[in-house]
Amino acid sequence: MKKILIVDDEPNIIMSLEYTFRKNNFEVFIARDGKEAIEILETQIPNLIVLDIMMPNVDGYATIAFIKEDERLADCKIIFLSAKNKESDIEKGMGLGADAYMTKPFSVKKLVEQVNQLLE
Repeated sequence: MKKILIVDDEPNIIMSLEYTFRKNNFEVFIARDGKEAIEILETQIPNLIVLDIMMPNVDGYATIAFIKEDERLADCKIIFLSAKNKESDIEKGMGLGADAYMTKPFSVKKLVEQVNQLLE
């Protein structure tokens, strides 16, 4: 079973994505900020991480920097899912090593398609 880590501080997004990915046969892990994500990543190696940027404590940029430094996570795909929608934001996210960047508001169907594409 593929594992996915959803990192977002918005409860509605977490709930809808958790439901959707469980329905699509993923094992789902939830973190409400980068600090929680890093704690989960100490014991779990997900296939893919959906990562918000603007979060309390540790933001998405610091979280991806941590992920990229950990050799165990080298094969883990990362999708930034953020309200930051300027071209410069997207370039920064991709430049930090994200595999994809989607802006909020977003289509859950498109996100699932993107996830499946990256994990093929």
